[in-house]
Amino acid sequence: MSLRSTLFSTLLAGAATVALAQNPSAPLTIVVPYPAGGPLDTSARIVADGAAAQLGSITVENKPGAGGNTGADQVAKAGKTSNQVLMGAVATHAVNPWLYKNFPYNALKDFKPLVLVARTPNVLVVNAEQAAKLGIKTTPDLVQYLKKNPDQAKYGSGGNGSIGHISAEMFKSLTNTRMGHTPFQGSKPALAALESGQVLMVFDNLASALPQIQSGKLLALGVTTLSRNEALPNVPSINDSVQGFNVSTWFGLFAPASLPDADARRYANAFSAAMHSPAGKEKFKKMGITPEELTLDGFAQFVRSENSKYEFLIRAAKIKID
Repeated sequence: MSLRSTLFSTLLAGAATVALAQNPSAPLTIVVPYPAGGPLDTSARIVADGAAAQLGSITVENKPGAGGNTGADQVAKAGKTSNQVLMGAVATHAVNPWLYKNFPYNALKDFKPLVLVARTPNVLVVNAEQAAKLGIKTTPDLVQYLKKNPDQAKYGSGGNGSIGHISAEMFKSLTNTRMGHTPFQGSKPALAALESGQVLMVFDNLASALPQIQSGKLLALGVTTLSRNEALPNVPSINDSVQGFNVSTWFGLFAPASLPDADARRYANAFSAAMHSPAGKEKFKKMGITPEELTLDGFAQFVRSENSKYEFLIRAAKIKID
């Protein structure tokens, strides 16, 4: 083969690579860094269904582990032609970078934020039957019980580094109470443990806990945001009785930082349209979620702000995971 032919072949290969990066032909995958069945997984499937008409076949892959770090790291290191995006969250992009001693990726530099899907409060829930036996009806009742029984109770969470874990540690610090932590692999098993009486309390995402609250199996003592939530209008803010307590959870879609801007805009537009379609909004409403409006630069600014906020909170709480 002549030198001219070799150079021409090389240029063609390079052009094909660029075309693939900008116009992915392989199916898109949304990686959810938590187990199936939780609110991030359900939301990813709603978005995947709604965006398929514009983006083609979209699969959802659950890649749990290390509080969300395993799946997030996979996408961070995926490269421009991998056709993977991440359903990231406050844990993967704001909490974990400051929580873990050995953190595998750069939450701000390794990703290109696409669209914020939802912001929801966590909710403090207890087993309704167990709470009635212990005389716990309100957050002050719970605090009083914990003070009378130090180190006797355990709280559950969706895993080390989860927002439920952080919320409970903040609660302990602000109320000067002591209890153990039992981490689970996701929200679903944590709530199952609460229902069976293995743990006394759980801070969980409202969308995840809402069905059990509505069924009467779980009693909601308070929401973690400063204001009440329309899905639970009679449930007060925890801050009403525990001053300074203010935590919300959020999740959204992120691409690897190497994704070209044109593809990022195309993905963001398709995902946003899926979220705000009549079918999408109805599905999210059943979860107690109102889809958000932030995309691209607006979402990126929000992520930077949250990352800075949780750096301060976690260092103040002196929480660290090996």
